[in-house]
Amino acid sequence: MADPAVETITAGRCLIARVSGEMDYLTEPVFRPQFKELTARGDRFIVLDLSGVSFCDSAGLNVLLGVWRQANAGGAVLVLACVPEPLRQILEMTGASQVLRVFATVTDAEAVFGG
Repeated sequence: MADPAVETITAGRCLIARVSGEMDYLTEPVFRPQFKELTARGDRFIVLDLSGVSFCDSAGLNVLLGVWRQANAGGAVLVLACVPEPLRQILEMTGASQVLRVFATVTDAEAVFGG
């Protein structure tokens, strides 16, 4: 099992954050401060690349919604990319997909922001 991690790179006008590991109640205390750091950087466009997320439960979903709210409150736009199918289903079942914009690829998300 991969340790929970968030690695960032800047691409054009976007901050790309590659998220890996399981997003659940055990890793929530690890991810929450890392995501808070992302929104504190002041980037205008943030793309969370979730291709490395192997599992996500309600605690993980709560973290994603929390970081979206923080970004929104700070005037930034945060979107998701490369969402694994099980997580995509959770987003749709819970209605979170109405709030969290999902793109098939990081490139698609960057294109929207003039990456």
